[in-house]
Amino acid sequence: MEKIDFKDLIVYEDGDYVLINKPPHFATLDERTADNLRSVLRLAKAYVADAQVCHRLDKETSGVLAIAKNPAAYRHLSMQFEHRQVVKSYHAVVGGIHDLDSISVYLPIAQLTNGTVKIDREKGKEAETIFNTRRAYRLHTLVDCHPITGRTHQIRIHLSCLKAPIVMDEQYGGKPIYLSQLKKNFNLKRDTEELPLIQRVALHAYALTFARTDGEEITVEAPYPKDFAALIRQLEKNS
Repeated sequence: MEKIDFKDLIVYEDGDYVLINKPPHFATLDERTADNLRSVLRLAKAYVADAQVCHRLDKETSGVLAIAKNPAAYRHLSMQFEHRQVVKSYHAVVGGIHDLDSISVYLPIAQLTNGTVKIDREKGKEAETIFNTRRAYRLHTLVDCHPITGRTHQIRIHLSCLKAPIVMDEQYGGKPIYLSQLKKNFNLKRDTEELPLIQRVALHAYALTFARTDGEEITVEAPYPKDFAALIRQLEKNS
């Protein structure tokens, strides 16, 4: 397990907030397992004693995550999340070619006991996501996702409903992506098994827009991590 220096993750900081680019495979909060000795919250508290995480990202999802440095700042941003005043932008690589132009998916989501979710029109909580195509490739599409609500796995299941499941998201119908699918005349060395181009759900929290405690609105962007950037490079090269 590689050592992570919290300072290396910071993409924005002021007196009230520190925003980081969360690496993939890294929990936002402490998990219930005994072998978990690190989470964003732990690192943040070591950096600022009063740190509180203002929202959360799935363990596999990379990208921008806001942390408050004091209780007043936490309340200020929490209220914005609650009133849906925070603008969130995620980028996802999905299977298939999709021309999405401000497509709104408004389908209620119910949580299941195994940690996944399903669409449930009777018992589900309201959930809305707006989708736009950023770039269509030969067999895949890069999609800009704006969740209006903040339900668990919301983007993942809503994309699945559009028959555009996220690459590597097997829970919701996504498939792995291999170089051999993209590259003509691809030759694999003998006795080697081809690995997928990305080893996780291909979802990245790209940007967050909110009002600071002084009322100024800011937008903070998180660059793609290595694995997501490499996947996009291969899609660009071979499309």
